[in-house]
Amino acid sequence: MSRQSDGLNGAGPQGHDRFCLALPLTIREAWVQASSFLSANGVDDAAHHAELLLRHVLRMERTEYLVRLMDEFPEANEAGALYEEAIARRALGEPTQYIIGEQYFYGLPFAVTSDVLIPRPETELLVEALLEEAGCLWQDDATLAVADIGTGSGAIACTLAHERPAWRVTAADISPAALVVARRNAKSLGVAERMLWQQGDLLEPFAGKRLDILVSNPPYIPAEDIAGLMREVRDHEPRSALDGGPDGLDPYRRLVAMLSLLAEQPRLIGFEVGQGQARDVAAMLEAAGYNARLRIVEDLAGIERHVIGVRA
Repeated sequence: MSRQSDGLNGAGPQGHDRFCLALPLTIREAWVQASSFLSANGVDDAAHHAELLLRHVLRMERTEYLVRLMDEFPEANEAGALYEEAIARRALGEPTQYIIGEQYFYGLPFAVTSDVLIPRPETELLVEALLEEAGCLWQDDATLAVADIGTGSGAIACTLAHERPAWRVTAADISPAALVVARRNAKSLGVAERMLWQQGDLLEPFAGKRLDILVSNPPYIPAEDIAGLMREVRDHEPRSALDGGPDGLDPYRRLVAMLSLLAEQPRLIGFEVGQGQARDVAAMLEAAGYNARLRIVEDLAGIERHVIGVRA
């Protein structure tokens, strides 16, 4: 493959929709061209995304990538075409994680597709808070019944199963396609045999069952706010994982109301919430009897992001 180009061809959202590498060039020059193209197409932190996608197509860890920056970009394989396609997709707003097909969470690799929400770093704090609180209530080797409602990629459920092998974690989601992704991740992480799966709406699959721990990162974006989200989220992540109803609180109201379906309500509940929602969700849990210990956990940006409640 050999062609000459300024790397900025076509007409897309910001004037460009087609990316062509100007070969021959070094790996670093390919990164520079891609960074410029993504930046021109309104991608924030363009250099970072250009590097992630370049390392992906070249199959390089970062150390090797940095050492070989001045090497000639390979023309004898499909790397050039793959990189051009990946950059074009990212320029149109598709998240890098979907293009690569992977996102790390709690130090573990998770496959992600457009059927699931991309795991966020702030959700790792929910896992940490839940493990910490559980450590105050039970021994680490206690056999506990745990349910992750709206599991998506399985990030929370698989991580809990990985961190606490004695726990029996059930991953539940209304989306069969999401459960396919979650099962795939559980298998790759070696925790599938210790997990259970339920397809259904919130707590309906758990009617008549006993739970020790309930955790959920449900949809919490107010419906009217979805149109104003970043295009990467609005246009590519599943709406069913975003839309929390008129005020974003519908899933929490329904989850708390459905606790009565259980044979025995969980001792510990952990929710991720949207900005400005923590106090309302904490009030719901307090009214449901989760006031033995009730706390709000801030994320790294100082936003009240998680609500943890313990029932006496």
